[in-house]
Amino acid sequence: MFPFEHVRDLVVYLRGLPGASGYGSATTAEQVTEGLDLQAYTAIVTGATSGIGQEVARVLAKRGAHVVLAVRNAEKAQKVISLILEETPSARLEFIHLNLASLKSVRVFAAEFLSRDLPLNILVNNAGLLLKKFDLTEDGLERTFATNYLGHFLLTNLLLERMKETADKSGIEGRIVVVGSEATRLAYRDAIQFDKLHDAKSYWSLPAYGQSKLCNALHTKELANRLQAERANVTANVLHPGCIDTNFGKGEFPFSFNKYFEGNNWLPCFTNLILLQNYLLAAATPCYVATNAGLKGITGEYFMDCNISPPATRKSIDMELAARLWKYSEELTASSRSANELGGHVESLSSGNL
Repeated sequence: MFPFEHVRDLVVYLRGLPGASGYGSATTAEQVTEGLDLQAYTAIVTGATSGIGQEVARVLAKRGAHVVLAVRNAEKAQKVISLILEETPSARLEFIHLNLASLKSVRVFAAEFLSRDLPLNILVNNAGLLLKKFDLTEDGLERTFATNYLGHFLLTNLLLERMKETADKSGIEGRIVVVGSEATRLAYRDAIQFDKLHDAKSYWSLPAYGQSKLCNALHTKELANRLQAERANVTANVLHPGCIDTNFGKGEFPFSFNKYFEGNNWLPCFTNLILLQNYLLAAATPCYVATNAGLKGITGEYFMDCNISPPATRKSIDMELAARLWKYSEELTASSRSANELGGHVESLSSGNL
C-alpha cells in the first residue's frame, strides 16, 4: 500500500524531489541533521536494534546526543552500540531493557530511566511489529495493539513529566516523535474495535496493524492538544517513514518486506525495486521531526518525506475517537503502579554508560 493520491505525488516520490522543507524521499537522516550539535540532548529510541530505529540512534549519537536504546535484546543492543562506537568513538550510548508488550516491563524501564537522573529531550516511539496470527500478551491484550500502541502510550505518560522538566530547565523544546504509517488506511471498518479488540475471532492481521497505527495517530493528536493546553514546551508529531525495504514482518508471512515477493512474479519485484526505500532514507523523517529548528512549536502534525502532509485518513484526526481511545488506554494501564512507585524494585537489563 503506497500513499500516492495523484500521479504527480508518485513522480515527486520517485524523483526524490524536495518539498517545502527542502527535503524529500531521497533525503537521508545524515543530511537532515548535517551541521547539528546535539551535545545538550538526551534521546530515547525504542526498537533501536534494527532498521529505522538503529539508524535514528546512530545519527543522533553521531551528532552528539546521549542516546538510550530501549530494546528487548541485550545482545543485539550491545552489537549496535559497538557498531556506532566504531564509527563515532565519542558517542554516548546506553541501553535499558524494554518489552513494549509487557506493561510491567514498560514501568520498569521508566523507573530505571528516571532513577538515572537523566534529562529527556527527545522520545522516538519507533518499535513495532506485524503478526500473521492472533496472540495475547501476559496482560491479556492483543499483541499488535499492545506493542505498537499501548506500550508507547504508557511509556510516554510515565516519562512526560521528565520531558516537561527538561524543557523548562534547558529552554530546549521537547520532541515526542511517533512512527506511524499510511497503514492507518487498512484499519477495520469501524476504525477501532473497542468491544472485540482482544478477541481472536475478530482478528485479521493487516487491519489489526492498521488499527494500531491509527491508535498511534490519535494518541499523538490528543497528546499534542493536551500539551498545548498546558502551555508545555513539548511537541508531539506522528509520521509515515516511507515504504521501507526492511525485515519488517519477517517470519510471519511467506514473504518479508525486504523481499516482498520471491520467485518469478516480475510485477511485485519491479514494484519493490522502484518504490521501497531503504532504512537510511526512512530514518530521515524521524530525525527531521526530532531535531529541525524550523519545526519549533509545530505539534499535532503528520509528516511524510520530511514534510507536513495531510493525514492518511479522516479517522486519524477524529478528536471524539481520540478522546475515547485515551480514556480506554488509561483504563487498561491504570491497574499497576507508576514508575516512581516501583522505586528501588527496578530489575532491568542495562549496560550503564558506554
